[in-house]
Amino acid sequence: MSDSPASATPYEVLGVPPTVSHEELRRAYRRLLRETHPDTGGSASRFVAVQHAWERVGTPEDRAAYDRGHGARTMAPEGSAAHAAGASGSSSTAGEGFGSPSRGGSGRAASSTVRARSYGHPGGQERERYLTLLREWVGRGVTVSDPYDPALVRSAPREIRGWLAKAIAEESTAGLVGALGIGYTIWNNVLTGRTLGGVPETIDHVVLGPAGLFAIQSEDWGGEVRLRKDDLVGDGLPPGAEPLHELAKGARALARSLGVTFTGLVVVVPDDALAEPVSVVGRGRLAGTVVVRRSLLPQLLRTGVGSADRTSIDRAFELRPRLQRGIRLA
Repeated sequence: MSDSPASATPYEVLGVPPTVSHEELRRAYRRLLRETHPDTGGSASRFVAVQHAWERVGTPEDRAAYDRGHGARTMAPEGSAAHAAGASGSSSTAGEGFGSPSRGGSGRAASSTVRARSYGHPGGQERERYLTLLREWVGRGVTVSDPYDPALVRSAPREIRGWLAKAIAEESTAGLVGALGIGYTIWNNVLTGRTLGGVPETIDHVVLGPAGLFAIQSEDWGGEVRLRKDDLVGDGLPPGAEPLHELAKGARALARSLGVTFTGLVVVVPDDALAEPVSVVGRGRLAGTVVVRRSLLPQLLRTGVGSADRTSIDRAFELRPRLQRGIRLA
């Protein structure tokens, strides 16, 4: 079971509220074991998920430890000094997954190597949304001393936790790109000029480097995703969601406003969310759009996508002033 904030909790997997008695929890577990067992026509993945859920809360001791937030890593944002650096044009880094933000997206200790130029606050909007919804859920007049307390996060509804997972995903991508070095520039939370439901649309990251210009969305839906025809499907995606189509529409609008062409469109997901290292849309209007495991993103940004023309270092430096003048950050 994933440690993502967006993933289903053991209680959600077992279909019971967190306040259920231990005996009721056990009955739910045994019923689901029978229903999901592959030998009786059930789903192997669901069967495994039920077993993993029971491993985490199957005894009173394990359940109490889980409810206290035991085993979760920090989910707090990086320090204000780092955010200020990102806003001024130097690198912004963040921890990968639930990891300590001070280690950077690659999980390695900070080094003195010159990092990529980085603008904007990756995950900033999503963290603000998470905090707003969390306070509304907790209730007016209730003081939340630590909104990133693992016990509190685990008890929150999944739609609220999803905003935190999205923020962490964006921070992780920004950290990985930052480690690529001075030949790269990343703009975070870039306005496309479109609105969706009255809300300004953004692309999580625009990355310029020797391999080209990329529009990137960082996602974490709390479970496995896969390509079906020309878009992604998975249990964690909202009904009717078409993330690849939405990225393509936003990228087209942004490209028109900037007078540029994107080399590639990329959706980045946690490593355990994608069965194959990389999935590429093979045909249709979205042909060439890539879904990639997070750990492989640096390699993709170094080598490019398929047969797309690589941008020379000189061309990248020529393009950067135009992008800097035209891009608007949320």
